Amino acid sequence: MTDFVCLKPEPLSITAFAPFGTVLDANNATPMIINQGYALRFDDLCAVDVRSESGDVKVSLFIAEPRPMPIAVTMMERHPLGSQAFLPMQNQDWLVVVCLDPDDPKTYRCFNATGRQGVNYKPGCWHHPLLVCEHNSHFVVIDRKGSGNNLEEVGLPATLRIAIAL
Repeated sequence: MTDFVCLKPEPLSITAFAPFGTVLDANNATPMIINQGYALRFDDLCAVDVRSESGDVKVSLFIAEPRPMPIAVTMMERHPLGSQAFLPMQNQDWLVVVCLDPDDPKTYRCFNATGRQGVNYKPGCWHHPLLVCEHNSHFVVIDRKGSGNNLEEVGLPATLRIAIAL
């Protein structure tokens, strides 16, 4: 028997995403006025956790393309030694798929993030690789570099089929 789960994206919110990490959104922070009043700075939007096994911070640029529709979720990944933050560089919606247990279809969630929201996955949070809705989508990614294995990937069992319905 095959379990089939159709995920419907829900709005990304601080409360709904809390089990998986932090939502990075200027609407949820108090800014500091800087640069002679010409800029606002939003500090401490998330905790970047890279300390395991003497890790260091890595800042990368990802340029992503949309996947074919309907999106089939066939694998999940996690980074056990550090957090991983995704910050969109343009105002385009994107999708965030997470779960507590890759083998349990009831634990999967799909969030619709706006182009003004980022996420910071907790260390060890199961998530799908970057899912974008528009071509040539740019993201700043902040995560861990250093010794140790900071990437675990699992394929979903053949008895579990997960798709995203937009």
